[in-house]
Amino acid sequence: MNWIRQFHRWLSIIFTAVVAAIFITLGVGVEPAYWVYLMPLIPLALLMLSGLYLFALPYADRWRSRRRTA
Repeated sequence: MNWIRQFHRWLSIIFTAVVAAIFITLGVGVEPAYWVYLMPLIPLALLMLSGLYLFALPYADRWRSRRRTA
């Protein structure tokens, strides 16, 4: 269970670094290729999936505990 939190944290660092690199290249005046703008979408999609899983964990635990007591 702890590995997904670590995975989510590292993905957020990667996502932030990619977005920052794109803005830095734009600030320097270099126009990156079109596919560079699509690069953040991969970690962003994985962040969404892992974030939704982490968000649902407490609710799933409560649901499981209620099922056991009933």
